[in-house]
Amino acid sequence: MDITIHRPDELSTSLRRAWHGVMDESPEYANPFLSPEFAAGVGRYRGGARVAVLHENGEPVGFFPYERNSLGVGRAIGLGLSDLQALVHRPGVAWDVQELLRACGLSVFEFDHLIDEQKPFGRYVTGTFASPVIDLKPGDSDYPQWLRGAYPGLAKTTLKKERRLGRDLGEMRFVFDERDPQVLHRLMLWKSAQYRRTGRMDRFARPWIVALVDNLFHVREEHFTGVLSVVYAGDRPVAAHFGPRSRTVFACWFTAYDPEFRYYSPGLLMHLRMAEAAGRHGVTLMDWGRGDKQYKDWLKTRELRVAEGFATRPHPVAAAHRLLRRPVRGLRNTVLAHPRLREPADRLLKTVGTLRTSGLVDASGKVGGRAR
Repeated sequence: MDITIHRPDELSTSLRRAWHGVMDESPEYANPFLSPEFAAGVGRYRGGARVAVLHENGEPVGFFPYERNSLGVGRAIGLGLSDLQALVHRPGVAWDVQELLRACGLSVFEFDHLIDEQKPFGRYVTGTFASPVIDLKPGDSDYPQWLRGAYPGLAKTTLKKERRLGRDLGEMRFVFDERDPQVLHRLMLWKSAQYRRTGRMDRFARPWIVALVDNLFHVREEHFTGVLSVVYAGDRPVAAHFGPRSRTVFACWFTAYDPEFRYYSPGLLMHLRMAEAAGRHGVTLMDWGRGDKQYKDWLKTRELRVAEGFATRPHPVAAAHRLLRRPVRGLRNTVLAHPRLREPADRLLKTVGTLRTSGLVDASGKVGGRAR
């Protein structure tokens, strides 16, 4: 196996075409997070982004996107943002993890949404997790008919809320692929406020993530298209979602709504509208990504499995990185896996978020600000 290393935004046209071909050959690699477009987008803002290209008999047969720092610590490209990770390869290709890490100059490779079928990484997996999906079928019925057939238990309440929203605020309408960047920026503001309100890390406080989402919004390719979906009441956006789609897979990514209208369940209205519209646009799988959410349990048709862990070579840096990171991941996963722990932790985060937005607690968690 010959392995060459490239910057993702400098891949030749022939290599990108070969990568697309691999995605088309294997349905498990059809997710847009596994595309060269996503890797190139991250590579514009992350200096350590690279792609290892695996060659057999001179032909490119595999593509491994990753990020590397100056110490040789590696991570899946877009770790913390990407909802699926893999070495994307043609069927039947075998590789050795140690050889791959050596070629990439990595002492450790961290992943958290790795496709469970990546068997060579199996010995390095520390846990596997459910990733809910919806199987979609194209149809010619209107939305109410689709909703009653797909989700009979939700249909009556959902349609009633849509009518109430239209009556109170203006006619409700849904746009599957909105091209107005101002609405995208409003979504990011909503999401940023939600992160702070619930005590979570605010991804959109990081300029490179804002720039990445802006960039991906304008990508319109067969294997990666940035899709902004919006629920309007009259001319007013009340909920929005941004995520990438390939020809057959729609990846759910950033969802937010105007909290003033939370009693209309705008997020749920939008997700149901998205699922119906995605099916009409040729999508066969809607991927929610790893994580426990009530609406995912309501809407999923089945679950995939994704893995997290650390692939390592014998090296002091690898040992130190694993020693620092694994306990943090283990504690987080323990809390998330047990409702009796998760619910108090969630309440604590929301309390911190409330104090932070009121100025009683600063971003570091220290008491201070206006009311000190």
